[in-house]
Amino acid sequence: MQDKEEMTSLVTVEKKLVAEGYTHDFTVKDGRLATMDNDSAATFSPEETTIVDYFRFEGESDPDDASILYAIETTDGAKGTISTAYGVYADQDIDQFILKVESLGKNLMKGKK
Repeated sequence: MQDKEEMTSLVTVEKKLVAEGYTHDFTVKDGRLATMDNDSAATFSPEETTIVDYFRFEGESDPDDASILYAIETTDGAKGTISTAYGVYADQDIDQFILKVESLGKNLMKGKK
């Protein structure tokens, strides 16, 4: 379980991103970025995806609690977020997709904590 300070930080970041228009919740299915929203069946390749920013959250008492939240934009203008854990709890599909996007130079990442 995350400590209150970390959860507040994550909630604060998510609220800020939603206010900036990052309203979609993304996931990765079959190697493509997909919205988890019911109103859209669109999927995106790494070439159609840009990482705009990312935010790291580290567990105070347990390094296994570390996670990262990415702010993402797609070529059709969809804006949203996707998150994954570090280490053994990481989602390998998400990690592989993010690595492909980064290898294409499709990241404008500033990196914040």
